[in-house]
Amino acid sequence: MTSEDQRTAYSEAYAAWQKQLGDLHDVFLAGNRLDPVRLKGLLNRESRAKVRYDRARRALLGIEEDAAEADDGDGEEDVV
Repeated sequence: MTSEDQRTAYSEAYAAWQKQLGDLHDVFLAGNRLDPVRLKGLLNRESRAKVRYDRARRALLGIEEDAAEADDGDGEEDVV
């Protein structure tokens, strides 16, 4: 991946995460109500967007992902 591709991936991931984070803040800080199913979906989308942003940030900075950071978010330790 070229540095331009990395910058683009980072910018897109950051914008997507900020959008999801803004939606989450609307619920928790502005008091907008969601039913439990929609809230769970919102939390999952924000979490996935943050993971994508973190990966793009590390790639841009040239930081390799180690096994501890490669957690897939299922709450279980991966066996290597």
